[in-house]
Amino acid sequence: MTLFILALLIIIVLFGVKNIRMQFITRPVFSFFKKVLPPLSDTEKEAMEAGDVWWEGELFRGKPNWETLHSYGKPKLTAEEQDFLDNQVMTALTMIDDYDIVHNRKDLPPELWQYFKDEGFFALIIPKQYGGKAFSAYANSTIVSKLASRSVSAAVTVMVPNSLGPGELLTHYGTQEQREHWLPKLATGEAVPCFALTGPEAGSDAGAIPDEGIVCRQEFEGEEVLGLKLNWDKRYITLAPVATVLGLAFQMRDPEGLLGGKEALGITCALIPTDLSGVKIGQRHNPLNMAFMNGTTQGEDVFIPLDWIIGGPQYAGRGWRMLVECLSAGRGISLPALATASGHTTTKTTTAYSYVRHQFGLSIGNFEGVQEALARIIANTYQLEAARRLTTTGIDLKVKPSVVTAIAKYHMTEMSRDVLNDAMDIQSGKGIQLGPKNYLGHPYMANPISITVEGANILTRSLMIFGQGATRCHPYVLAEMETAAMEDKCAALERFDALLLGHIGYATRNAFSSVFSALTGSRFNQAPVSGETQQYYKDMSRMSSALAFMTDLSMLIMGGDLKRKEMLSARMGDVLSELYLGSSTLKMFEDNGRQHDDLPAVRHVMATRLQNAAKALEGALRNFPNRPVAWIMRAVIFPLGNHFNGPTDKMSIDLVKGMSKPGPARDRITFLCPDFAGDKGGIAEVENAFVAQYNCRNLHKKIKSAQRNGTLPRKIPNSRLFALALDAKVIDASELELLLKADKLRLAAINVDDFSEL
Repeated sequence: MTLFILALLIIIVLFGVKNIRMQFITRPVFSFFKKVLPPLSDTEKEAMEAGDVWWEGELFRGKPNWETLHSYGKPKLTAEEQDFLDNQVMTALTMIDDYDIVHNRKDLPPELWQYFKDEGFFALIIPKQYGGKAFSAYANSTIVSKLASRSVSAAVTVMVPNSLGPGELLTHYGTQEQREHWLPKLATGEAVPCFALTGPEAGSDAGAIPDEGIVCRQEFEGEEVLGLKLNWDKRYITLAPVATVLGLAFQMRDPEGLLGGKEALGITCALIPTDLSGVKIGQRHNPLNMAFMNGTTQGEDVFIPLDWIIGGPQYAGRGWRMLVECLSAGRGISLPALATASGHTTTKTTTAYSYVRHQFGLSIGNFEGVQEALARIIANTYQLEAARRLTTTGIDLKVKPSVVTAIAKYHMTEMSRDVLNDAMDIQSGKGIQLGPKNYLGHPYMANPISITVEGANILTRSLMIFGQGATRCHPYVLAEMETAAMEDKCAALERFDALLLGHIGYATRNAFSSVFSALTGSRFNQAPVSGETQQYYKDMSRMSSALAFMTDLSMLIMGGDLKRKEMLSARMGDVLSELYLGSSTLKMFEDNGRQHDDLPAVRHVMATRLQNAAKALEGALRNFPNRPVAWIMRAVIFPLGNHFNGPTDKMSIDLVKGMSKPGPARDRITFLCPDFAGDKGGIAEVENAFVAQYNCRNLHKKIKSAQRNGTLPRKIPNSRLFALALDAKVIDASELELLLKADKLRLAAINVDDFSEL
């Protein structure tokens, strides 16, 4: 006891007496901190400053305020947005024949191009005073998703002008003159935009673009002006082959000092008409046979006035920050919209197909092997829709959540790949035989495009999510890094002392919370709701405190080396991502009014999220380079082992049974894939067969019963079986008519296209 009291007194004196604390703790720790401090490049610093910290900050800090999550509100469409979806979007869907677009035209038909222009599909984000729609991010996402349910090529064509490009950049940064000149033309489709960022030497590392703009004087339109001589070589530029105005990112240099400042000004963005002398629109690429316009552009000694810089000359060198801010918004809308459309389409068609496709005398949806894959499709679709809604909610709140949008881009496009793979496994020949009736082939082929663009997924996972999240979301690290860079050493030490005390308390709380939650099964953690989902909130809080604790120790032990340990930081980023995805699922369940028939999907999703988070933590612990520290962390995070085992077989079976029938729960996660008269893509065909077969389920039960008792034979064609059932008075004439009609629809749905020649 004496030794304990003595040790306690020493600790109190060390931390409680400022002069002693500064001498023996703050000063040595500050010195150590500056040595292990991860260096930030200029582009990293700009990326850090450009985005906002939103809900991911709560998740990263170990004690999420779930009431904050619920306070964000439910995403809703305005009356104008809903009217556009009900009319213009539905009309566009009836005009789409994706097989013809991809295999015959290699382009959208002229009438669809014109309809998109006339009805404002390219003006979704443009302010109303310039002739645009000024729709919300949620509406933008919903429109793109519905188009993608019928054609990836059509969806991308609409998506790009409403994502990163001239419209977005002009709206946020353009001068009044630039807005008044360009935005009305973009809104009506008179001007078709593209944005040239990626080149042969700069892909995911967009900050390394070699294209240059040199400040010089030259004659332009009859007078000598100060401007830029541009040379560029860009590729993978969507809409470039048909663009009339080119947004261009380049390195701006002033070697003669004409602007009176430094020579290298940095990345700059400008708008250039494609008919300007020296501008070359190159040939088309062929992105996995999709028909959206994508190609190259080059420029040789193209001269533009300085006023053509987006935002004017004062925005020279500020292009990277502009791009990061706009890209983070677009990354959270466009590609997640395509991914969610894949989920809605595969759930709608695969639940229907597995009901109408029979093998061994049963619907294939009755086989547990199929149910396992089908449960993953349904659960992933519920997750995709939930993440789409939460992410667009953040964007509509006018925050720029760069970490959240990176999470959405990476995980949602990967889930899209998973649902399409599972759907292909279940629908088999129906999925692989291309033709007008095939609704899986083109999305399956196009999926790697989403994986690749707007930051390759490998880079996004291994560098961006945790790399930015660990610094941006941490309540102390960014401030400590700024303090270390201060020139006034005395002021820096004073500020660091205050930060250090807070940081120590923060780390201690997370360590205690993590071990206590693990030992008590999270029973004492807070949750904002009661009922079945209550435990999920508690377990998520436990994972949050574990991530915060492990992040602190990792940054302390590894310092700047952590950034280079990409596999380790990727796993820790996975924990943050799983927490975000789980949060979106719980929020959507609340937003939907806690519907009981949604619970099977919520159970499956949350079991998966918690399993994945725990697995990522275990993987990080197993590969942590400092083994003694890894043992300490394991004792705190998993003192009783990892018991997050994922969905049970019963969860999967219950989920599939609930979704293998028409109803509100199925409608809520398939509404982005409407079925309508005149559908050319086979979706309405399989859905109509499903509904007809489901409505005949009791008649099929009567026939099965008669087969079991020997009244009717087994294993004979349906047309003959139904006739015998009528003769045996198992069914009546009206029931026979229903059965024959449903069977005709079933056969049409399971059949695939064939051709006299290809």
